[in-house]
Amino acid sequence: MSHFLCIDVLLPGFFSHWISALQHWLLHLGIWGIGAAAIIDTSSIPLPMDLLIGDYVWADRSHFLLYCLLASVGSSIGGLVPFLLGRAGGELFLLKRMDREKLEAMRDKFARQEFLAVLVPSMLPPPTPWKIFVFGAGVFEMKILPFMLAVFVGRMIRWVALSLLVIYFGPNAVAMVAHHAREAFLVVMALALIGLVWWLWKRKKKGAGS
Repeated sequence: MSHFLCIDVLLPGFFSHWISALQHWLLHLGIWGIGAAAIIDTSSIPLPMDLLIGDYVWADRSHFLLYCLLASVGSSIGGLVPFLLGRAGGELFLLKRMDREKLEAMRDKFARQEFLAVLVPSMLPPPTPWKIFVFGAGVFEMKILPFMLAVFVGRMIRWVALSLLVIYFGPNAVAMVAHHAREAFLVVMALALIGLVWWLWKRKKKGAGS
């Protein structure tokens, strides 16, 4: 039986062999391997991060927080690539598809809840189109440190929750999360929308009272 278990259970066949090869490469990097994988995943080549983290946690449950921390830091670093691409040329890309007035309206809306606009997608598992939100954060000139913090916090919430499920339910917890990804997306988006409406209502009420 391999050192890692989740891949063997969930991904038999060719894809399992490809991921196993990746795992062996990551093992040579020691504890830093999961951070390197997260950088690759968010900067360029999509990787099955939930599976990889599930593997690390299942093989070494006592250090699950360390793996979540390294992966979250890696994601926030790797995410700078699409973020900076958006900042460098994303506005011109969007102006070819919409007029400037609409773009400025989108920029104003993003500025009011930019932290949530990055944090919420960072919490959600695939198939959430995460890089679109990151690209948009660059286009609308979100500051780098709040951007990285939003990615870090969102990823930590996601992967700590996943790790606890793996520790409690075993490797099949990763498949369970993937199976209910759409429901999780809808629930979190609904909660984010409720929070945004509440925040706008409080802000409007405060403005009316002053």
